[in-house]
Amino acid sequence: MAKLINEETGLEIQVGDKVTSSGGDEYILQSFKEPHKPSSTGRVYVKPASGEGMSREFFPSVIGAKIVEHQFE
Repeated sequence: MAKLINEETGLEIQVGDKVTSSGGDEYILQSFKEPHKPSSTGRVYVKPASGEGMSREFFPSVIGAKIVEHQFE
């Protein structure tokens, strides 16, 4: 199972967490979709933290994140 990771802190971002876009707008993470091929980065789905406005779809890099596959130990 893949995880969404904050590229700056290395911490996992969970559904329901507040995230900030590269433009400074705050959102709530609704879900994410894993990459469908090696050259893809996947997508993240967010809604405005203010509660007003429509849900959006971004590349993970827009919120400073990346999707990584879970590594079993």
